[in-house]
Amino acid sequence: MRNILMFAVCAACFAQQPGTPDPAKIEKEQTAKFTSEVNVVIAPTTVLDKHRDYVNGLQLQDFQLYDNGKLQKITEDVHDQPLSLVIAVQKSANLNEILPKIQRIGSMLNDLVAGQDGETAVLAFDHRIQLMQDFTNENQKISEAMKKLTPGSSNHAVNDAVMEAIRLLKNRGKDRRRVLLLIAEKRDKGSENKLREVLTAAEFANVAIYSLDISSVVAAITGTPIPPPPPSIPTAAQHIPAGGAQTPTTIEQNYYNGNWIPVFVDIFKAVKSIFVDDTLDVFTRFTGGKEYSFVSERSLERAVEGISQELRSQYLLSYVPNNQNEGGFHEIRVTVNRPNLEIRTRPGYWVAARPEQTSSLVARFWVSRSRTLTPRVADEKRSTRNGFIEN
Repeated sequence: MRNILMFAVCAACFAQQPGTPDPAKIEKEQTAKFTSEVNVVIAPTTVLDKHRDYVNGLQLQDFQLYDNGKLQKITEDVHDQPLSLVIAVQKSANLNEILPKIQRIGSMLNDLVAGQDGETAVLAFDHRIQLMQDFTNENQKISEAMKKLTPGSSNHAVNDAVMEAIRLLKNRGKDRRRVLLLIAEKRDKGSENKLREVLTAAEFANVAIYSLDISSVVAAITGTPIPPPPPSIPTAAQHIPAGGAQTPTTIEQNYYNGNWIPVFVDIFKAVKSIFVDDTLDVFTRFTGGKEYSFVSERSLERAVEGISQELRSQYLLSYVPNNQNEGGFHEIRVTVNRPNLEIRTRPGYWVAARPEQTSSLVARFWVSRSRTLTPRVADEKRSTRNGFIEN
């Protein structure tokens, strides 16, 4: 009789163990969790006419947006949101001739780029990252922060500086547009953060990155300017988004855009170490920004004016993907229902996992485990009732 009582107590304890929850409940909770964490994707979109002038006044119904070839519902254009801007300036030792030019455009950056309702913060970096000025809308404070820039060490940790800028921006309100202006050389030197980590952070924080490439200035000073290389892929073989067609316009655009999708895929898969010759180009293309170059102080001012004009002419198309269960790189394509227009947007984004499949796998595991355990417990109970383990 004692054996029967002990078995009954053990069976009751086993039934109460937290390790065997109801499979239906598990699946419901997991699905609810993943559904609530879906991010809104923002596609900064620039539209130019045949004269390369910005096209303004388009409405949401004028756009069609495709995610991996699937038509999406555009929920809103959020370009009217106030802007939060971080200016990250390289201050390495080799830029002692360049920094004075950059310092003189401090107030101009806040006025033209951030705007009346905007706010600006200033970072400086060599091998270290320094916050020169927290977010403010006062031109005087921005100018003073820029004047404090002095040449530092020989390193310039671009990845680390971008990661810190993203950290600052993601803590701003969700109703604010987040932009980083990176003034630096093309190549990273001495960062701890990997390119993949920084791109992922920028993606989740919806940060658009623009850059002012100071490599051309260094080349002009040293007298060794480097001409732009020819396209590495023949125009006839360049990448065309799903549903697109090869036309003279797309060939011309692809000379600029290149076949960047495989590069981003390799970066995120991290199958091998990838040498990136132009870190600024990767940041700007992936986030929907643009890279500018300058040689003189006047060309620097024109570049800042160009960034300001683009930011105020962009359409920020937001949507919740209807194909979020597809892992890997999601390619974005935007079209407009008007002819002879050039449309530029971010090439896409990376999804590292498939939430729905993960939750289904968890549920299937518990279903399998329940089916394995239940018959044994039932058999043991039947054996007890039949007296097979009684003394």
